[in-house]
Amino acid sequence: MRAVLDPNVIISAVLSPSGAPARVVRHWLDGAYELVVSPMLLDELSRALAYPKLRKRISAAEAEELLHLLQSDADVVQDPTGAPPVRSPDPDDDYLIALAASAQAVLVSGDTDLLGLDDDIPASSPADFLRRLEAQDR
Repeated sequence: MRAVLDPNVIISAVLSPSGAPARVVRHWLDGAYELVVSPMLLDELSRALAYPKLRKRISAAEAEELLHLLQSDADVVQDPTGAPPVRSPDPDDDYLIALAASAQAVLVSGDTDLLGLDDDIPASSPADFLRRLEAQDR
């Protein structure tokens, strides 16, 4: 199974190590699924990790270590060039939809706009994706 994690899910995983997003990331580290990232996703994550409100909780060294982990251990693919199969109410999220579609991956997000598209694209909340991962472990 392949998955694209919305940058907000990755940030939530760092901020709350016992929450569902952190458990989703741990499953990736344990090899339960293949994580797909792209330069646009990594750039968005890098920008967000530098926000002052996050920098108070995630040091520059921790942010750099996280980005390095993703660049070295995730499947880094090119940014998709085509239009996404459906558009998000937030055009800034369209690249995530296109990335998941081109990578044939589930889009894992806490964003209600993206989750509202689950009839059109494979989208899942971190908690639902976690249940799916844990069900396949049985």
